[in-house]
Amino acid sequence: MPDKIRTRFAPSPTGYMHIGNFRSALYEYLIARRGGGTFILRIEDTDQKRLVPGALEAIYRILAITGLTHDEGPDVGGDYGPYVQSERKNNYLSYAEELVRKGAAYYCFCGKDRYVTAEADDPGGEDESDAADAPAFAKYDRRCLALSKEQVNENLRSGMPYVIRQFIPDGAVTFHDEVFGDITISSGELDDQVLIKSDGMPTYNFANVVDDHLMKITHVVRGNEYLSSTPKYNLLYDAFGWDVPTYVHLPLLLSERGGKLSKRKGDPTFEDLLDKGFLPEAIVNFCALLGWSPGDNREIFTLQELIEAFDISGISKSPSKVDMAKLTWMNGEHFKRMDAGKFYEMALPYLEAAVKRQNLGLDMRAIAAMAQPRISFLSDIPEMLDFIDELPGYDTALYEHKKMKTDKQAALASLEGILPVLRDFDGWGDNSKVYEFLAAHAERNGLKNGQLLWPVRTALSGKPVTPCGASELCVLLGKGESLRRIEVGIEKLK
Repeated sequence: MPDKIRTRFAPSPTGYMHIGNFRSALYEYLIARRGGGTFILRIEDTDQKRLVPGALEAIYRILAITGLTHDEGPDVGGDYGPYVQSERKNNYLSYAEELVRKGAAYYCFCGKDRYVTAEADDPGGEDESDAADAPAFAKYDRRCLALSKEQVNENLRSGMPYVIRQFIPDGAVTFHDEVFGDITISSGELDDQVLIKSDGMPTYNFANVVDDHLMKITHVVRGNEYLSSTPKYNLLYDAFGWDVPTYVHLPLLLSERGGKLSKRKGDPTFEDLLDKGFLPEAIVNFCALLGWSPGDNREIFTLQELIEAFDISGISKSPSKVDMAKLTWMNGEHFKRMDAGKFYEMALPYLEAAVKRQNLGLDMRAIAAMAQPRISFLSDIPEMLDFIDELPGYDTALYEHKKMKTDKQAALASLEGILPVLRDFDGWGDNSKVYEFLAAHAERNGLKNGQLLWPVRTALSGKPVTPCGASELCVLLGKGESLRRIEVGIEKLK
């Protein structure tokens, strides 16, 4: 085995990347980076009939925007491209024929209906969603295993279509997994799987083993639905005399409804989440905690922090549920931690959609700073700030606040008391001065701060939730507009 860790992400472009697929990629990346090793991208496109247009480009795009950069592969214009199995087709047949010579595989000439059924069990890449949905298939009855060498050679000479199948010997296979421990599976539960299909392409199961050996992969990371297939891989490694990699099978992912994640049942792809407004860094953070714990109460991580904290020992055996409310919360937390300049650039189109009266001379950066710690999505901004352009119609019930012991009558008294003194106030451009002025007025009149600030904030915004308090709203709207809105509030309450 190589001295350094080598992992690979081996997606199939037969669909779009789901949370389970991305989690595998992320853990493979983190294991490699934490160990100072190598992370490889290998496209498992041996199932040519199921390739989905645009899926390959989506894989590249998602890995790029999340920062999961791979380390080696074919040179493409000075950069590393991924390894692509269909471009390595000629590598696999000779290995399968070697297994035939060793008695670990055999030619199968059965009719189409017989071998297509077996081939259909090939998931075509480590796609957790596909594997979870795959139906069970009957075992092959080994009809062609009984053919004599002469019959096999005659069939080959005549050009009869064939596949090459793995021979599964009697007994049991025991292997070790870093998460689930030692596992023993009876050979009776295994099928003589197809290694080379009738079109000359390898199945995923076979190409995977050959490429992992040739690329010196040390750690194979994938969903736990592959536990039952692992003995077949180990029998291939043993037949060739190759080192077996370290296995890291990940816990099952459950949807919010409690079932397995499934494309066919509407569970979101990675790009669906992006379209809904989730930040790539929030999705990365979320996926990292789907089955792994840092050992403390930390929940918010950057990618670099994940590299520093990640350890295989923190991976759980227990299923993990995809909680969209948790992801939404994480999205907001990542917005809070975002560089203010970056947030402003991202938020500006939404700010401009919310605040159209640019002639007011508003400080859009200041407005962005108010919104930044209070949103879960950029799309929250227009509704949060639409009061700036125009005071919305609102129900006077907003003035009632049980915690602050404020009702409509008390709110009216507070607004009528503050209006004349605000007219004479001249510190409107300074938030601290406005706040001190309002607090002093409340104290002089025997009010708690909230009993004055809540009515003022309601009058200025007409909304139950605002991105800032009463004093900030006074500065934002300016003296003239603030006084006008307080007057409107008084009239509403009378």
